[in-house]
Amino acid sequence: MSEVRPQLDELLFWSMENVSVELVEVADTVVRVEAQATAIGAACPGCGCWSGRIHGSYLRFPRDLPTAGKRVVVSLRVRRFLCVEASCPRKTFVEQVPGLTRRFGRRTERLRSTLVSVGLALAGRAGARMSDAFGVRVSRNTLLRLITSLPDPPASTPRVVGVDEYAQRNGRIYGTVLVDVETRRPVDLLPNREADTLAAWLSERPGIEIICRDRARFYAEGATRGAPQALQVADRWHLWHNLGEAAEKCVFQHRACLRPAPAPPEQLQQASELSASSPWPTGHRFAERTRARHATVHALLAAGYSKRSIARQLGMGFSTVLRFAHAAEPEQLFTGQWQNRPTKLDAYRP
Repeated sequence: MSEVRPQLDELLFWSMENVSVELVEVADTVVRVEAQATAIGAACPGCGCWSGRIHGSYLRFPRDLPTAGKRVVVSLRVRRFLCVEASCPRKTFVEQVPGLTRRFGRRTERLRSTLVSVGLALAGRAGARMSDAFGVRVSRNTLLRLITSLPDPPASTPRVVGVDEYAQRNGRIYGTVLVDVETRRPVDLLPNREADTLAAWLSERPGIEIICRDRARFYAEGATRGAPQALQVADRWHLWHNLGEAAEKCVFQHRACLRPAPAPPEQLQQASELSASSPWPTGHRFAERTRARHATVHALLAAGYSKRSIARQLGMGFSTVLRFAHAAEPEQLFTGQWQNRPTKLDAYRP
C-alpha cells in the first residue's frame, strides 16, 4: 500500500495540497477513502489570524464523485485549531481544505460543482433525474438551492436595453424589467415603473445606445432624462399592437361600408319565414325554461304578490323579475346568441 499511496494522492487529490491518503476500501457499492489534512496551521475565519495550536480533531464524511459506478465516500480527518487572538469571538475553528471541503458542506467541491452544472443546464426535476443516472441521488430542491447559492454573475452595461413593465400583483403592483436585447437576458428589475427610478438607473450606465421601450409616458420621460444620448424605439410587439389597434379603429369607422349583397328571392322568402316564426322552436330547453318562468311570474303578479317577494320566492334577481313582468309575451325575452336571427354578416359567412 505504501507504493500505491502516492498514486492515489495524485489520482484522487491531484489539485489539492496538504491532503494525505491513508487507506482505500472497495466494497460492492461504496469506495471508502480515508485521508487526513496535513497543513501546518490554518487562518481563523473570524479574524484571519494564523494559528498552529491544535485543539482536537474529528472525522468528516463528504461524498465525492462516483467512480466505476460506485459511490465514493471520503473519511477525512480534520483538526480544530485554537484562535490565538484574544479579541476574536471564535475560540476554536475547523480547518477547511481548499478545493475539497467547505463549512457545513456534506459534499466535496468537485461533486458540488458537477451538481451546479447539471442544475444550471436542466433545472430541478430533469436535473435530479440526470444526476440519479450517474449515481448521485439528489432532490430537485437540492439542485435549486445550489443554484440560488451561486453569486450573481457580473453584469456588463448593455448596448441595447429593453424596458417594459411586469406585474408583481396583477392590477395592483407593477415593476420594470430591463433586458439586454442583444443577448436576450434580463439585466435588472426595478421596484416600480416611475420615470425617476428609470432615469436614475440609466444615468449610471452611459454606454446605452438604444432603448427599446414600452409606449408608456413615464418610460419615455425617464429614458429622455436618464439617457438623452440614446435612441428610443418601439419593440416588435408594440409595433404589431399599434398596427392592430389602428386596423381596428379603421374598420370600426367604416363599418357602414360593409353592406351584404342582395339576396336571391328564395333566400328572402326563407328569411321572412324565419323571422315570422318563433326564434326558439318548441321543445328548446332555453325556450321552455323562459316560457315557464314567464308564466310563473305573471301568475304570481295576478295573485297580488309584489315583485320583490316574487324574486325571493323564485330565487331570481329583482331586475330579472322586472324584465319578465314587463314582457307581455315570452318571445320578447328571446334575445341573445341562441336565436339564429339573420344578420348583415350572413352573406360573408362562407
